[in-house]
Amino acid sequence: MDLSKIMELLFYTLPAVVTGLVAVYFFKSFTANENNRRNFLLRKEGQKAALPLRLQAYERLTLFLERISLNKLLIRIPPTGKDPLKYSHKLTGIIEQEFEHNLAQQIYVSETAWKAVVTSKNLMIKIIRTSAENKEIETADQLREYILKNHMKHEGPTEAALSFLKSEVHKIF
Repeated sequence: MDLSKIMELLFYTLPAVVTGLVAVYFFKSFTANENNRRNFLLRKEGQKAALPLRLQAYERLTLFLERISLNKLLIRIPPTGKDPLKYSHKLTGIIEQEFEHNLAQQIYVSETAWKAVVTSKNLMIKIIRTSAENKEIETADQLREYILKNHMKHEGPTEAALSFLKSEVHKIF
C-alpha cells in the first residue's frame, strides 16, 4: 500500500474514532447522572418513610422523660412502705424499666439526643439514690418530700433533655 491510501484510510477512520469516543463519554456521563438521580429518589422515598418513625421516636422519648421527671414520678408512684431505701429502689427500678422499654428509639434519633436522654436518666437515678442515703431521712414519705423540696427549685435533668429533643425536632422541619 502506498502512503496516500494509508492517509486516506486514516482520514476516514479518525473522525469515526473521535465520534465513537465522544459517544462513549456522553453515554457514561448520562448513565452516571441517571444513577445519581435514582439514588436521590430512593433516598427521598426512604426519608418519607423514616420521618414518621423518627417523629414517633422523639415522641416516645419525650413521654419517657416526662414520666421519669421527679414531680410526676413521685406523684405517680407513692411509697408502699416505710423504708426509704426500698422506695428508692422501687423508683430507680421503674426508671430503668421505662428506659429499657424505649431502648429501640435510639436507632431513630441523633447520637447527641440519645446521650441527652441517657444522661438525664442517670442523673435522675443519682438524685434518688443520693437522697435516699441521707441519714436524716427515716421514712419513704420523708424521702419523697425531701426530693420534691430540694430538687424542684431548679430545672432538672429531664427538662434539659426535653429542651434538647424539642430543638432537634424543630431542626427536622
